[in-house]
Amino acid sequence: MSYTIEGRSGPWELVIGLEVHAQVLSRSKLFSGAATAFGAEPNAQVSFVDAGFPGMLPVINRECVAQAVRTGLGLNARVNLWSRFDRKNYFYADLPQGYQISQYAHPVIGEGAVEITLVDGSTKTIGITRLHLEQDAGKSLHDQHATKSFIDLNRSGVALMEIVSEPDMRSPEEAGAYLTKLRQILRYLGTCDGNMDEGSMRADVNVSVRRAGEGYRTRCEVKNVNSVKFVMQAVEAEARRQIEVWEEGGTVEQETRLFDTARGVTRSMRSKEDAHDYRYFPEPDLPPLVLEQSWVDALKASLPELPDARRARYVAMGLTPYDAHVLTLEKETAAFFETVARGRDAKLAANWVTGDFFAALNRLKRDIADPPVTAEDLGGLLDLIADNTISGKIAKDVFEIMLETGKAPAAIVEERGLKQVTDTGAIEAAVADVLARNADKVAEYRSGKDKLFGFFVGQTMKAMQGKGNPALVNEVVKKLLG
Repeated sequence: MSYTIEGRSGPWELVIGLEVHAQVLSRSKLFSGAATAFGAEPNAQVSFVDAGFPGMLPVINRECVAQAVRTGLGLNARVNLWSRFDRKNYFYADLPQGYQISQYAHPVIGEGAVEITLVDGSTKTIGITRLHLEQDAGKSLHDQHATKSFIDLNRSGVALMEIVSEPDMRSPEEAGAYLTKLRQILRYLGTCDGNMDEGSMRADVNVSVRRAGEGYRTRCEVKNVNSVKFVMQAVEAEARRQIEVWEEGGTVEQETRLFDTARGVTRSMRSKEDAHDYRYFPEPDLPPLVLEQSWVDALKASLPELPDARRARYVAMGLTPYDAHVLTLEKETAAFFETVARGRDAKLAANWVTGDFFAALNRLKRDIADPPVTAEDLGGLLDLIADNTISGKIAKDVFEIMLETGKAPAAIVEERGLKQVTDTGAIEAAVADVLARNADKVAEYRSGKDKLFGFFVGQTMKAMQGKGNPALVNEVVKKLLG
């Protein structure tokens, strides 16, 4: 059933599109050689070009263009071999040139598509309108002084990819799933780190509402939302605000708004500019960007395996679609799993990674980049299960000791005498002793109480301190009970 919001006068449908600004992963800026590292001292990474000094000419960064093309290929989008940069004219204190070099009429990447998966397992394709390259502005700091604003130009000139979707999303969940999938693809490609808390990926959320079967009504843009959760909340809050305006007989005005995360509401920022307000014209200091098809083909051939392909491969290896989804959400998690599963039972590896290992990460407040147990050691633990050195139950105890000590699993098993007993003679002796001590229950079993079989197995395992091979214990108990 499609998502609607119930107003006083009936249901309203949502229409949502996202413009995502993704900072390109490159060591230098789009048109200068200044560094792009996050966290530098204010104004420590600013060239004369970034600062808008007169007479300074931009020079295109080849790697930034390559990153945009890789992203376009990863989004199944058209790569335009001919594109052009334009000047987008506006004045703001953190824009020293008085204009932004961007792409407008002729972007480097055209139409593409992203497939999202929703909570109920259904999928939906979201269209990509375009991806264009542009330079970022600086940053205004309004909380450093009582009466003045400070300007940090470290971000000025950093390469951005603006990825514009079609208005194909119809619910907060779809908007969240789209942004999550887009971030995942960029991180797999290595074209943007996706660190929304650092501002290297942020979304402008376009929202309108309408009655079923209607055309589009006026949209508003909620600017610079910096998390998936806040995007979903901003969609809901802005949609409800617009429904209230329409139902009270008013008209929604096209404008740019901000999302107040503390209060959960949007508030007006400025009236929405149209393209003509920016007086776009071709950038006179840069020639058109012309790409060779052979270069694009080489970039395509070097792309890594992307999330959808990797998920399909994991399912083919015997994993459930859910496990495959969880393990491919983050590139680092997938790499960890690949190491654990290499040459081993993939399903067993998935169970351990998504079960005990993930639980340990949460409990110890660690992440996959700083795991309490290495992928190699976790794989070694699975080897000890596979060759019957230890049982699955003992393996869980060994894993906890690995977390505490950092030691390799084989060393722990050796030091603590945890090897599984596979000597049939020793197991037979233990079972015989259990049966002798429980003669009354043996008689009950033989008179028809089959459920007591588990009791004998449990007592034998207890007597052997969990070290008896479970399959052999079951076999011997069955044999000695007749």
